[in-house]
Amino acid sequence: MQKEEIGNVTVVGTGIIGASWTCLFLAHGLDVVATDIRQGAEAELTAAVERFWPTLPQSVLASGQRGTLRFAADLEAACAQTGFVQENAIERLDAKIELMRRIDAATPADVVIASSSSAISVSDMQSACARPERVVLGHPFNPPHLVPLVELAAGARTQAWALDRAEQFYTQLGKVPVRLNKEIYGHIANRMQAAIFREAVHLLETGVASAEDIDRAVSEGPGPRWALMGPLLTYRLAGGDRGMQGFWDMFAPMQDKLWGELGAPVPDAALQARVTEAVEQSYGDRSVSALVKERDIRLRQVLAAKRPPQD
Repeated sequence: MQKEEIGNVTVVGTGIIGASWTCLFLAHGLDVVATDIRQGAEAELTAAVERFWPTLPQSVLASGQRGTLRFAADLEAACAQTGFVQENAIERLDAKIELMRRIDAATPADVVIASSSSAISVSDMQSACARPERVVLGHPFNPPHLVPLVELAAGARTQAWALDRAEQFYTQLGKVPVRLNKEIYGHIANRMQAAIFREAVHLLETGVASAEDIDRAVSEGPGPRWALMGPLLTYRLAGGDRGMQGFWDMFAPMQDKLWGELGAPVPDAALQARVTEAVEQSYGDRSVSALVKERDIRLRQVLAAKRPPQD
């Protein structure tokens, strides 16, 4: 399905993720109907879209496209004539199941319903739906209007056509979809992030380095490589001409020792307080809004640099 055939996109939940999705949809000429029960959500969404707009990739801005944005207070009205639903509501299982039931009941039968859920399974979310076959995971990485990744997954009752249609739609928006072969808590990227964050907390807790130096070790070390290739391909290259097997031959004992020594801190209240204090000591002199603005500008530069080299 071409994006032009979709027409309207409904965005359910207009917090940071929902607003970023909205910006991306609008920039590709799609009309958006947004809905959120929070007081002041409409004004917040409008302000967020205007704030995000200048940070869109130059190639997207150059098209000059901008769809129309309409806010609907009523969920059922927002879904009644939509061509695609992107749900971004609270990460609470009971609330998500009920919300998906209502979206499903209000949305035309052949329309894909995609959830941005960071961890809840599609099988759970679709459990109360009359037409669960069109419910899929469409989990972005923040901010969705810049970061290409979108993770796709089916639930126990999802049909293949819904995943195919979602993948085609996201690809036309410049996203890079990856498919999970099976459901797992946290999907792929969040689990990878959690593993790195856990070790960062362990290194901080055991006094190995400051918060700033731990961050710098990643952003100035493996980080630039990870922007170009993932950890598996990175280690294949480390194995030289013999590839992955060459890596194992050289580094398996070291990996075994490292894996055995990785930390497993428990995020109780005391640990949270200590980590928060350490991070604030390193970064507390700058506001979150200033750091986000700088991040998004640099993200756009990194993504531009990732374009395939010209012969």
